[in-house]
Amino acid sequence: MDLQQMGDAAQQASYVLAQASTQTKNAALIAMAGALEQNAAAILAANEKDLAIARGNGIGDAMLDRLMLNSARLTAIADDVRNVVRLPDPVGAELESRVLENGMRLSRRRVPLGVVGVIYEARPNVTIDIAALCLKTGNASILRGGRETFHTNQELVKLIRQALAACDLPESCVQYIGEPGREWVSGLLKLDQYVDMIIPRGGPGLHQLCKEQSTIPVIIGGFGIGHMFVDESADLVRAVEVIDNAKTQRPSVCNTIDTLLVHERVAADLLPALSVRMAEKNVTLVAAPPALALLQNGPATVRAAEDGDFDTEWLSLTLGVKLVSDVDAALAHLRAHNAAHSDAILTNSLVNAERFINGAPSAAVYVNASTRFTDGAQFGLGAEVAVSTQKLHARGPMGLEELTSYKWVGQADYLIRE
Repeated sequence: MDLQQMGDAAQQASYVLAQASTQTKNAALIAMAGALEQNAAAILAANEKDLAIARGNGIGDAMLDRLMLNSARLTAIADDVRNVVRLPDPVGAELESRVLENGMRLSRRRVPLGVVGVIYEARPNVTIDIAALCLKTGNASILRGGRETFHTNQELVKLIRQALAACDLPESCVQYIGEPGREWVSGLLKLDQYVDMIIPRGGPGLHQLCKEQSTIPVIIGGFGIGHMFVDESADLVRAVEVIDNAKTQRPSVCNTIDTLLVHERVAADLLPALSVRMAEKNVTLVAAPPALALLQNGPATVRAAEDGDFDTEWLSLTLGVKLVSDVDAALAHLRAHNAAHSDAILTNSLVNAERFINGAPSAAVYVNASTRFTDGAQFGLGAEVAVSTQKLHARGPMGLEELTSYKWVGQADYLIRE
């Protein structure tokens, strides 16, 4: 494997994709979805190899959940690909147009980025999501998944490339770095001659590595402490349902909550009911005083919060709990403890809802809703390539439009500048 050759092949493929019709790109996506379903047994067998190795290496439950595929998840992934087919193709769309005084018609038109490099860890669905979104937007992609998903990704990429070839598109539109060494990541980060954007999907260590080593623009995303604030005006019975969903519906993913902030005036009423529900779901509560005192006699497992607990993305059935005096104190906690991804307020006060929306530093902010909705499919974007938590170019779930740039187009009648 030669990264320079891989980069050159991706760039050449991007030139073909930039001029491919929507019909051709959609045909490849339909072929990709069909291949996933037709080869489900081979994919799941490869995934079981990865799971067996991961269990033998003592990998935790959260990572195993991210790694695992089953029939239902594979069907959902294929459905997500078909959803991308149904979405409008952003390439070629005109963002704005006007006629200048000199007679030139000037417009801005969406174009592909070119070549996108994505570095990710133990989530094989990301392989399909990225390939599908990049294909629809006319971008070639170079993928580097974690060693935990080696066998699964090898099978998935083989099927993707077969689908591309069947639709007369270059197989090099989607390439995969199968070598496990970190030096391959460092090499990819230096391919600025060929690669136009790097998207890391993983923990803070991966993001920091990319920021420090990349000579290519990097989109940072997927990490942030998730918070939910229960205001004094909230419906406490319904609040327990939303908290439960935001914590336990799928605890290993990045849009679950890590910290529950509760207004001190309603804590005595809310926390006993919360303890009962969290005990039913086997959630461990990590509480700061005085929340600790209100939870210690309840059925849920509880321990005192320690230094760093409120800066921890749990990715498991663990929830931090803290009391605050008002919405401003809640916002101060968010700003101090890395709120960048998804955060929510439960409230019946329009004033407090707007204060929270305007003050939260998060990429996605919710009022009276679970944070679990931060997802490309849930937002109607089809799949997503990442959830960006930075403030430039793209923010939140990155769907089709976020994988495009634009160019200025000037059209005139043999016009010259005086």
